[in-house]
Amino acid sequence: MAREQLLARVFVELADTLVADFDVIEFLHLLTERCVQVLGVDAAGLLLTDQADHLQLVAASSEQSRILELFQLQADQGPCLDCYATGTQVAVADLAAEAARWPEFAAAAHERGFAAVHAMPMRLREQVIGALNLFSATPGGLDADSAALGQAFADVATIGLLGERAAREQTLLSQQLQIALNTRVLIEQAKGMLAERGGESMDRAFTTMRAYARANNRKLTDVAHAVINGDVLLSELTRVRKASHRAPG
Repeated sequence: MAREQLLARVFVELADTLVADFDVIEFLHLLTERCVQVLGVDAAGLLLTDQADHLQLVAASSEQSRILELFQLQADQGPCLDCYATGTQVAVADLAAEAARWPEFAAAAHERGFAAVHAMPMRLREQVIGALNLFSATPGGLDADSAALGQAFADVATIGLLGERAAREQTLLSQQLQIALNTRVLIEQAKGMLAERGGESMDRAFTTMRAYARANNRKLTDVAHAVINGDVLLSELTRVRKASHRAPG
């Protein structure tokens, strides 16, 4: 499929999720996955600011990028934090060459298999609410077209979170962002429980929950609640995931 056709399908897919009472976490995870698919990067992560103006991890396309984003927040250094602070893109074609600028982050990125990063601000006018971060396993920056598309993905995420009413009402915005952050904590707990019970990776546990949510037309948040409360059995989740893999594409 040509890149233009794929891009059109992806943005239609993302637009379809922007409905009333949409699932924020599912939307943001889908966006990070499509960034990887369309832009040719190896991973993506998304950070949002909370009510205390602190960045929090909300979505990541892989477990390695999730861990790196969490490390970046804990170490309080890295290109993604600089992107949020300045409201401008931060492109690092070779993290090894920038080790003196972010020594702890550069070392952690190398350990996780990433050699380059491009951070895109999530902003509406003067308001910056987070950053979309694109990671590559080999050195080399994004070309101009890919960088522009990456910023377009960040803009779609921003619009999806703010909406017209949220842009006008700061209270509504804070509530929506906080709900997204609280939901993320719940999903991480459920992922951990599934991974431990099934003896599988965190990525696979998350895939299992998503497959079950889609197959049963339920919100990812509701499935996470059910996992934590013991209302959904591991065998049932696994059966649905396997069935989704067998389904014709």
